[in-house]
Amino acid sequence: MTSEQSDCVIFKSTPLQGIMAPEYFELANADHFWCRRRFEVLKLLGGDILRSATQPAEIGCGNGVLMQQIENTYNLAVVGFDLHEAALRRTLSRSRSVYCYDIHQKDEEFERRFDVILLFDVLEHINDEHEFLESVKYHLSAGGYLIVNVPALQWLFSPYDRIQGHYRRYSIQALEYLARRSGFEIIKTTYWGAPLVPVAAIRKLTLSLRKTDAATYAKGFDPGSSTINQLLMKLSRLETLPQNWIGTSVMAVLRMRERQETASLERTKIT
Repeated sequence: MTSEQSDCVIFKSTPLQGIMAPEYFELANADHFWCRRRFEVLKLLGGDILRSATQPAEIGCGNGVLMQQIENTYNLAVVGFDLHEAALRRTLSRSRSVYCYDIHQKDEEFERRFDVILLFDVLEHINDEHEFLESVKYHLSAGGYLIVNVPALQWLFSPYDRIQGHYRRYSIQALEYLARRSGFEIIKTTYWGAPLVPVAAIRKLTLSLRKTDAATYAKGFDPGSSTINQLLMKLSRLETLPQNWIGTSVMAVLRMRERQETASLERTKIT
C-alpha cells in the first residue's frame, strides 16, 4: 500500500473509529500526574536503553505525549504509530513522525527497523496478545528491546476499563508469561503506582454506581484541579522501585530472543 500524507500524518492504513475514549487525548499531557509518573518509571527502568537507542518507535502513540517526553529528555526522535486519526493529528511530538499504520500490515519499510519499541498501555486493548506481539517483532531489530506498560491487578477492573476498551489488567507473572511465550527475554519488571491502589479502588467503587459513558472516562482520569494533580503526583512517588508486590501498573523491559531459544521454552500457562 502506498503512503499518503495529510498535514503531519502519513497514512499507510485506514484509521479505526472507537478504539479509545477521545477524552484521554484531551487530558493526557506532560503535566498530568499519571503521565509524569509513568515517564519517571520509564527513565528508571529503560533510561540507559533510550540513551543508547538509534531508532526508537512507539506503537499506540496516541497524541504523542510519551514521544514528546522522550524528545525533551533524551533529544531522541521517536517514530509513532497509531490508528486513531484525531489523536495523530494533534500530536505533541516535535518531530511529528507519526503514521496511521496497522502493524499487522507489516510494511517492508519498517521490517526490523527499530532497536527500541515502546508499547505503552496498548496490550490491554488487544484480544489476541500473542498474534499482536508477533507483528511487533516484525518491526524490531535483532536483539532489540521492547518496553511495555500495562494496567495492573485484575480485581481493579472497572467501568473505567470497559469504556476504554480494555480486555484485562495484568500481574507481573501474567505479563512475563506472555513475553516468554512470544519470544522475549525478561530484563526488568516492576509494579508501580502502589500508593495509587486505594485511589483506583475508590474510583472502581464510585464509577460502578454510575452510568458508563464518555463522562465516566473523564471522571476516572481527570484529577479535577492543578492542586489535586500535584497532590496525586506527590502521592504516586511514595514508593521504592523496582518492586514486585502491588501497583496500578506493570512496566517491563524485554529483549527479543533468538528463534531457537524461543522454540525450546516450556508453554505451561500461568494462572
